[in-house]
Amino acid sequence: MDPFVRRLVERLHDPTRPLSRNRHFHTFDTPEGRSAMKVSRRLKSLQRDIAACVKEGRRARFFRHVGPNGENRIELLMERIQGRRVSHLQDAEFELLAQLPGVREALEEVLEPAA
Repeated sequence: MDPFVRRLVERLHDPTRPLSRNRHFHTFDTPEGRSAMKVSRRLKSLQRDIAACVKEGRRARFFRHVGPNGENRIELLMERIQGRRVSHLQDAEFELLAQLPGVREALEEVLEPAA
């Protein structure tokens, strides 16, 4: 993830120093700004779904997968009364998600069996 995009997402989620989209409209009118907004909305949606899982007494689990080229990918699985949601995240996105309130405590990692 681009460091500038990551910093924008962190600022959008920081309750002590929120970044106003109206005041900084020029920042969000760039490809990086649009990317940060997209990632931010996605992470907030995942946070809401994880919180709903916990509230329903269900589990939110994640699996780490290593691809053939060594890239890490994280699969997030949320089983809810209304169905299930599966999301694939890059490491940087998962780190940002884990920083959101209530997420780290709610997630449980499932280790893949060794081959």
